[in-house]
Amino acid sequence: MTSSVSSSSTATVAPEAGHNDLWLDVLKKLESKLQRGAFITWFRDTTILGREEGKIIIGLPLTTVMNWHLERYQSLTLEALKEVDSAISQVVYKVDGGLKDNRERTVNLLEHFPEQKKRKLPNKHEVKMAEGVTSKILNPRYLIDNFVVGANNRLAQAACSAVATSPGGKYNPLFLYGGVGLGKTHLLQGTGNAILQKNSKATVVYTTSEDFTNQVVEAIRMQKMEQLRKRYRQVDVLIIDDIQFLANKERTQEEFFHTFNALYEAGKQIIISSDRPPDELQLEDRLVSRFERGMIADVSEPDYETRLAILQEKAAEYELFIDLSVLQFIAEHTTKNVRELEGILMQAVAQYELEQRMPTIKSIAEIMRKLNKDPHLQEEEVGFETPEKKRSTLQDVMELVSKYYSVSIDDLVGKSRVREVLMPRQIAMFIGKKHLSVSFVRLGEAFGNRDHTTVMNACEKIERSMQSDHNVLREVHTLTTELGLR
Repeated sequence: MTSSVSSSSTATVAPEAGHNDLWLDVLKKLESKLQRGAFITWFRDTTILGREEGKIIIGLPLTTVMNWHLERYQSLTLEALKEVDSAISQVVYKVDGGLKDNRERTVNLLEHFPEQKKRKLPNKHEVKMAEGVTSKILNPRYLIDNFVVGANNRLAQAACSAVATSPGGKYNPLFLYGGVGLGKTHLLQGTGNAILQKNSKATVVYTTSEDFTNQVVEAIRMQKMEQLRKRYRQVDVLIIDDIQFLANKERTQEEFFHTFNALYEAGKQIIISSDRPPDELQLEDRLVSRFERGMIADVSEPDYETRLAILQEKAAEYELFIDLSVLQFIAEHTTKNVRELEGILMQAVAQYELEQRMPTIKSIAEIMRKLNKDPHLQEEEVGFETPEKKRSTLQDVMELVSKYYSVSIDDLVGKSRVREVLMPRQIAMFIGKKHLSVSFVRLGEAFGNRDHTTVMNACEKIERSMQSDHNVLREVHTLTTELGLR
């Protein structure tokens, strides 16, 4: 496989006739192999710019997109191209800022690949098991293998692995407890999925104490308690989430007690979760004593290393490139539970998909402030001073522009006049003058001792470009927003 890269100028290059059809055929093959979110995010605003015998030139709207394609999609794209046309042997990437939001030059993914709307069905999250038993559908994404293990959950994960290998064995019942959003449901459903992978004919029922209570109430109302008992006592694995909610439900506790005994005596596996250990549950003593005869494992708050590992795992799952320092910031300042970590990460994913803004420490801190509903969150809580208290400096501008355009600061202040360096340099100068009120002379000194007239011309050029070029306007807007200057 051969591939080369060019971060060319943002000048418009019209695709040759027929190239859009070729690219659409390639996209159809790629769409079937990728998750929809990743496909829409990374292949929108792309096209084939040209072809030279067996070489295809693919246009991408941003340098960050090109970097991601090189890392994740290079081989896959070439493979798809070869499937469409066996004469193709090489891929060349070029960055073309004019592709952004340009429907005349690119394929409209949302039009050609609309999201498939599924017909809504009653009880769509449930499935009927043998003999009429109802179970919640196990989430196929919840696996023991993709559960991030740390000191806070190692015993619980090991116990679930043992149960999955030998259901109804020595770890019966298995009782997991811990606070909200720490991964108990992931482990419960992951264990159920692992058991089914080993034995597809097993009857694995996953439910909640609330649903179990509702079934008992319905059976009493319809005078069908005997049928309900028979159904539950035929299952191979019974998984009940949030058992603490059986408190003060005497009849439901009684039915669960007898169901528990029948399954236990028959060597069937029982897995239970709660927000507290058995001896703290407000349940009948005879139930508590049966919970305590099996394996009890807690799932506590993850430490920093585990939180960071979870974020890295989830970022890879969403196929979103986030700088390690940003993930470290989230891991350091989000300590309550895994669900909170995922919530902040999903906000970052949405930020990129909707605004094409790569998450930064400042943008993540703003997300945290919004989620906490406290616009005056103190700087010690978010890790840095807010823009209102700490005005961005010219150095901040240079560092952000360098990172945004994948151009080193040495290049920004150097003598290179290639467009990939010249445009970012001029934008940095413009922001310095327009938003920081740095003088032309001072800017010239900062950018390699250039004459003040050079800086003046650069600022005027960017100001004109913002009036006629939507891409330049958007990029400047994004940068000044990140810097807290808007």
